[in-house]
Parts: sequence; structure tokens; C-alpha cells
Amino acid sequence: MTYGPSRHEALTRAQALSLRVLAERLEHGEALPDVDAVFSMVA
Repeated sequence: MTYGPSRHEALTRAQALSLRVLAERLEHGEALPDVDAVFSMVA
């Protein structure tokens, strides 16, 4: 979960966090989740 002063900023932070998680998994040889679900945002 991420927060920001605006919806746009919170979404940007959520995307950055998702990319960091994916990068960590790749670096450690772990399986990646279904990428289509990674950037699903709830209104």
C-alpha cells in the first residue's frame, strides 16, 4: 500500500514499488507473478 498527496502521486509510488518488487525477485531467481495483475488499481 502506498500513499501520496494526490491520487496521481500515490499511483506513481505504487508502480515504483511494484517494479522494485519485480526487480528483487529477478535478482534472487524467484518466479514472477502474473504481470497483468501487478498494475491493477482499485478506484
